[in-house]
Amino acid sequence: MNYCDAMREKIGNDPLIIVRPSVAILNQNGEILLYRYIGGIWNIPGDILQLNESVEECLKRNVLRDIGLTIKKLTLFGVYSGTELINRVEESGDEYQTVAIGYLCTEFEGHITPDQNQGIEAQIFALNELPEDTNPFIKIKLEELKNQLIK
Repeated sequence: MNYCDAMREKIGNDPLIIVRPSVAILNQNGEILLYRYIGGIWNIPGDILQLNESVEECLKRNVLRDIGLTIKKLTLFGVYSGTELINRVEESGDEYQTVAIGYLCTEFEGHITPDQNQGIEAQIFALNELPEDTNPFIKIKLEELKNQLIK
């Protein structure tokens, strides 16, 4: 049982603060890797931090498991929190407030091989040609990233 499931058993649907490291993976052409669960919205890779795990370990585990890439170097991009990161799961009524820790990665190995058992698809996109159904918060942060890269 993961950390969030264990906490949910104790607190029910009450708000739970979670830490979610995420990573913008850019190739040598400055294009970004986005992924989604089939039928979902596009996002950057990330997962919920588990007990006894560093945020870097969390990202490396998630990206290798879900996408098949080995992360070599991570650079902190930003830490985000606030009301725009409060989510309620309609089916269960569970409420989460996320503390998102964003990283940038340009050094990785392997081939993009999304985990088909989890129904994941992954694609490379130009930063100025993101799909319409990209997570709105992520779109804003990727625009900031694009502006930083241009400088």
